[in-house]
Amino acid sequence: MIEEEVIKYPEVKRDESIVDNYFGIKVGDPYRWLENPDSSETKNFIEKQNAITKNYFNKCPYRTAINNALKGLWDYPKYSCPFHEGSRYFYFKNSGLQNQSVLYTQKDLSAESKVFFDPNELSDDGTVAMSLFEFSEDGSTLAYGLSSKGSDWVTIHFKDVESNKKYSEELTRVKFSTISWTHDNKGIFYGMYPKSVQVKDNVLETVNDEHQKLYYHRLGTPQSEDILVLEFPDEPKFRISTNVSHCGRYLIIYLQKGCRDNLVYFCDLNKINHQISGKLPITEVVSNLEADYEYVTNTGSEFIFKTNKNASNYRLIKINFDNPKEDNWETLLKEHPSDVLDWVVAVNHNKLVVCYMHDVVDIIQYLELSDCKLLHTFDVGIGNIVGFSGKKKSSEIFFKMTNFLTPGIIYRCQLNDPELKTEIHQELKTEGFDREDYTTKQVFFTSKDGAQIPMFVVHKKSIKLDGSNPCLLYGYGGFNISIKPFFNVTFTVFMKHLNGVLAIPNIRGGGEYGEKWHNKGRFENKQNTFNDFISAAEYLIREKYTRSNLLTIKGDSNGGLLVAACTIQRPDLFGAVLCGAGVMDMLRFQKFTIGSAWVSDYGSSDVKDQFEYLYKYSPLHNVKIPTNGDVQYPALLVTTADRDDRVLPLHSLKFIAEVQHVLQNCPQQKNPLLIRIDTKAGHGSGKPTAKLASIEEATDVLCFVIQALSLKFHEK
Repeated sequence: MIEEEVIKYPEVKRDESIVDNYFGIKVGDPYRWLENPDSSETKNFIEKQNAITKNYFNKCPYRTAINNALKGLWDYPKYSCPFHEGSRYFYFKNSGLQNQSVLYTQKDLSAESKVFFDPNELSDDGTVAMSLFEFSEDGSTLAYGLSSKGSDWVTIHFKDVESNKKYSEELTRVKFSTISWTHDNKGIFYGMYPKSVQVKDNVLETVNDEHQKLYYHRLGTPQSEDILVLEFPDEPKFRISTNVSHCGRYLIIYLQKGCRDNLVYFCDLNKINHQISGKLPITEVVSNLEADYEYVTNTGSEFIFKTNKNASNYRLIKINFDNPKEDNWETLLKEHPSDVLDWVVAVNHNKLVVCYMHDVVDIIQYLELSDCKLLHTFDVGIGNIVGFSGKKKSSEIFFKMTNFLTPGIIYRCQLNDPELKTEIHQELKTEGFDREDYTTKQVFFTSKDGAQIPMFVVHKKSIKLDGSNPCLLYGYGGFNISIKPFFNVTFTVFMKHLNGVLAIPNIRGGGEYGEKWHNKGRFENKQNTFNDFISAAEYLIREKYTRSNLLTIKGDSNGGLLVAACTIQRPDLFGAVLCGAGVMDMLRFQKFTIGSAWVSDYGSSDVKDQFEYLYKYSPLHNVKIPTNGDVQYPALLVTTADRDDRVLPLHSLKFIAEVQHVLQNCPQQKNPLLIRIDTKAGHGSGKPTAKLASIEEATDVLCFVIQALSLKFHEK
C-alpha cells in the first residue's frame, strides 16, 4: 500500500559533545550546528535533503493533473472589502494567479478602477509583499510596509494619493510595528529596532528581537531625523504598538512581552500642543500583564476598551482617562455567558458593529454605543467574517464572509437605511467547483478527559462512510487563535479529486471558547491539545469516515508542533503527516528572534517545572522506535523555508535529522521521512501565488499524500 522502496537518507554529522544541563538532567543537542542557517554545512544538508524529497515527489503519476487542478481552482478573481479614505475608495484585487494582490482606487463604487499600487512590479519572482499599511487621516498619503521573501522585517515607504508619487524616505529596522498617523497628517508613530540589529538581504537573522523603541517620523524627512518618543531600556523584550484615538487627541500605547496580555499607557497630545520634539509624557492605565486590552473608541476622555480582564469571553469597559485607575472602570457590555466577543468597530458616529463567535460561527450585530442596546443582527449565513471595513465617521460598512465551500461574499450595508438591508457587493466564485455537491456539518466528540470538542467535517455528499475514504485532519490549538471556517484551494482539491474528507477540530489552546479554552491548552495543559487531536482522529475512524492508514494530519507553525507531538505519541494512528514550519525544539525556541514571546503559551526551559513538561513532549527530544514491532512512523513530510525568521528552519532541520537517525535502522520503517525546504521564502506571509507553497508547494504536498497512501486522482 505504501511505497516499499526504502529511502537511503544522507549521513549527517552528530556532535555528541554538545550537552546542556537542565536542573541536573543532561540533554544532548547533536545537531546544534544546523542552527547556523548560512554555514556551508547547513546549506549542504538542505541541498541533499531537497534532492531526495524532490525525487519522491516526481514519482507521483498524477503530478501534472494535481498541478492543473490547483491552478484551475486558484484562478479566480479575489477581492477585499472596499474601504474609504479621504474622497476615494480603495480595495485589493488579485486577478487569479498574480503573485501579490494589487491595490486599486476609484472615486465611487460605480466609477472606473485604477491601479494605485502593484507589489508585483517590485520583484521578478513576486517575493516582495505589502505587509502593513495605513492611510493618513485625510486620505492624502499612504504609509506602507514592504517585506521581502516572507521576512518579518519591513521597510516603510510613503506614497502621495493625488499624484501617485512615492516619497524619497524609507524607514528600516522595522518589525512587529503598527503605523499610527497624527491627525495633522504630517507624520507617523512606528516601532524601530536599534542600529545594532543588522538586517541584510539573504542573511537569516536568528538573535532575539530586543529593545524596540517608538519613534515619530515627519513626512518628507530622512529617517535619521526621526524623534525617539518612547523606550523601555529595562524591559528589552517589550514590543510597542499604538493607536491614535478617533478624535486625534490621544496616543494610546500598548506594551507586550508575549503573545497575550498587555499594558496600556496614553499621552494627551493636547498637553504638548501636538508638538512632538522628544520623549512623550505618558500616563499609566494598566500596570500588570494579566489581560488583553484593545481600544474601540472614545468620546472625549471616556474610552471604551475590549478586554478579557475578569471575562474569559471578553467584555467592553469604560475607562475615563481623566481618572484611569481601575477602581473607576465601568462595564459597558457584559461578558456573554457562552459566546466570545471577537471584535468590535465603532461606526456611524455613535454605534458599534460587534462580532460574536457562537460555536465557532460568527454572528454580526449592530449596537448603540451609549448602552450597547441591540439594534440589528445581520443575516449572512453560516461562516466566518474575514474582512470588515467601516469607520466611526461613516454610515457605510462592508464585510466579507467565507466558509469551507464559499470563497467569499462581500456585503454592503448603509447604516442610515431604516431596514438595515445588506446587499451583495461582490461574490467570489471559482470555476469547476459546485458547493452544492458537498456537505458541511459540525460534530462534537469526547476527548480523553471528558471535554466536548467541536469539529467541522466536510466532504462530497456522494461518498459512503465505510472507512474507505482518505481524510485530512487539520489542527492548530494555540495562542488563543480560533480556526473558523475558511476556503482553501488545496483542501478543495483534496475533497474533489481524491474523494477526501476534510476535518477541522477546534481543540483546546485556541480561542474558540474564550480565554478558558485557551488556558486549557497552554503551559502544563498543553497535553490536552494533543489529546484532543488524537481523540478527533479516533472519532473519525470510529465513525467510519476513514481508517488510520488513510488518515493524513496537517498543521503549520504551532500546528506543526501539534502534529509532530501526536505522531510521536501515536504513530499507529496516522497514515501520513504534513508538518509545516513547526516548533520542534521546545527547550531552545525562546533563544531565537521572536521566540521569547511564545513563552506566554509554552513556558520556558529556564524554569524547572516548565522544563519538565516541555521535555516530556518536545518533538526533537522524544523521537523513538515504536515499542510495538509492527508499528512504524507514518509517512512524514516536514516543510520549512530557508528565510523563515519567525519559526526558524533550525526546528525542522534538527527534527528531520533526528527522525532519520533514529528510524533509518528500524526494520519495520518503510514509510518515507522527508523534508522540503523552500528557498527565498519565510513563514508564509507574502508568499507569491505561482511559487507559493501556494501552487508549487501544494502540488508537492498532495503528490506526497498520494504517493504515501497509494491514492488515486479522480477527474471529477
